[in-house]
Amino acid sequence: CTLDSEVALRVGGDFFFDPQPGDPPVKLVLIAGGVGINPLFSILLHIADLHEYQESKGYGYKMGTVKLYYSAKNTNELLFKKNILGLMNAFPGKITCRFHVTQQGSQICKELQPHVTGK
Repeated sequence: CTLDSEVALRVGGDFFFDPQPGDPPVKLVLIAGGVGINPLFSILLHIADLHEYQESKGYGYKMGTVKLYYSAKNTNELLFKKNILGLMNAFPGKITCRFHVTQQGSQICKELQPHVTGK
């Protein structure tokens, strides 16, 4: 998003991401806190499937970029962090994530350091 961009927000409740092959590409920003990552992680896995299908077949829905912002008390409470790192590595520039920790008491592992902000 850029300054003055129009965005749609959805907080809680029933939601899903199911674009059809003829739909225009969209850029998604997913924001999660704590266990709220569960439905967004499912969406992220679906997006990875869409990327894989489009890359292997050359047709289907062409996904835009996805940015995930995920916050927790510390890195131990970041659910699916290794899976999310794997998706970022598998789809560089297409899937990105910033982890934010609010009460980190120990050293952050080297693998996560470039993707973590906070205390």
